[in-house]
Amino acid sequence: MAPTITIRPAVPGDLDRVSTLLARSYRALLAPDYAPQVLRDALPYLTRANPRLMRCGTYFVAVDDDGRPLAAGGWTDASPHGAAGRRGEGHVRHVATDPDHAGAGMGRKLMEKVFASAEAAGVDVLHCQSTLTAQPFYRALGFEPRGRIDIRIVPGVWFPAIQMKRQ
Repeated sequence: MAPTITIRPAVPGDLDRVSTLLARSYRALLAPDYAPQVLRDALPYLTRANPRLMRCGTYFVAVDDDGRPLAAGGWTDASPHGAAGRRGEGHVRHVATDPDHAGAGMGRKLMEKVFASAEAAGVDVLHCQSTLTAQPFYRALGFEPRGRIDIRIVPGVWFPAIQMKRQ
């Protein structure tokens, strides 16, 4: 019997489990598209769940019967770098799927929840800083690439990504 999957808002108690999910996901799924040195330098920062996201009410986790996160992601009105939001616009934040469940529709179901939440809040434009790996996933969800960017993780650590937008 297939496990029951529940998509719910993240809570502060999810912080460590989401960090574990991010580490599993990014280490496995990003490796084909990024140089080992880029991942070595960036992953220690990218795989730490943001405590603010666990409290915002618009970041979600898809959990199995045991409460284990199989996917996570959400949106905020503020940008990932903390810039103030604009009315009607939001930013997709820290999306990941467990590598054992990648390609099984879990990420799409999670993003449907994200879209519904954003729409209910009056957001009709979503921006996304996609990994190189996830660009096809986001394109399939209606995002259009705006161009390649390099995200400064910390001084001296840059991470290649694709700026995307969905209207």
